[in-house]
Amino acid sequence: MLNKRFVLLIICLCTFFFVGCKNSSDATSAKDDLAKSLGVTKEKDTSSLPLRDNTPKVLRPEASGLLVYGNDLITIDASHISQGYFMANYKGDNPKVRLRITTPDDITYTFAIENNGQFDTFPLPDGNGSYKVTLFENLNGDEYVISFVQDLSVSLENEFLPFLYPNQYVNFSSDSKAIAKSSTLLKGVKTDLEAVASVYKYITSTIKYDDDKAANVSFGYTPNVDETLATKKGICFDYASLMTAMLRSQNIPTKLGVGYAGEVYHAWISVYITDIGWINNMIKFDGKEWKLMDPTFAANSDNDALKDFIGKGDNYILKYTY
Repeated sequence: MLNKRFVLLIICLCTFFFVGCKNSSDATSAKDDLAKSLGVTKEKDTSSLPLRDNTPKVLRPEASGLLVYGNDLITIDASHISQGYFMANYKGDNPKVRLRITTPDDITYTFAIENNGQFDTFPLPDGNGSYKVTLFENLNGDEYVISFVQDLSVSLENEFLPFLYPNQYVNFSSDSKAIAKSSTLLKGVKTDLEAVASVYKYITSTIKYDDDKAANVSFGYTPNVDETLATKKGICFDYASLMTAMLRSQNIPTKLGVGYAGEVYHAWISVYITDIGWINNMIKFDGKEWKLMDPTFAANSDNDALKDFIGKGDNYILKYTY
């Protein structure tokens, strides 16, 4: 449970991003304000720094076949688990299939998968240790049978890799329009901190909350970052997935968090900035740090119905990280 003594200052945060990041020329000012908010009181002068390279750096998951497990129903390619992911291809014909991942911290992730003729990418978000992958096929109703189990022993090459690669819920490639848009947004930016501010401002000022979609979303829903970019609307998962994809493609480690806001399921993000660390505190703000970097809430800060739906910021509880 988060510390309840902090005060929720959503409107102040939105004002900062809408005023402080109007265009790339304002990025340095936005970054300085951002740094002060994080308690970085001696931020170095960046006026003489070169522009940040905004060329997309998209890591591509591969099913290389070097380490493979499975049976006639599923193939699990664990060739690159040291990179923070594995890939799975379901080959059966059951219409309701679940892939469960139990992490070293004993957190259980459940994904809906189907026979789509290709490998899907799944993250290993809890770092080093033993993961258990279990395939469940539906019998009838809510009854499932275990069809395959495999343990994976993970030793990451780099702790940030799980949060740089695309996966089932943060799905992007070098051809994604969202990635090209991210590169455009970061022209004239000098630091990662400015990059985060610029992308955040774009997401929160452009994407609108889709109430109809929220009312009809079902288990297994996966965000489509290019669709969100094109329609300029979505649910919290779409907001968080789009921003996560944009920042990961710029080599900024970014976590997509899913959990509860009050009694309601919700999604938000955290980012890693060198020399500062993980910024996983955005919505709730005490003058030095943010609590929960949540683009959905910031973009809809004047939407009372959405505030009631999401709940108070001090009720956020993280459940899963993608």
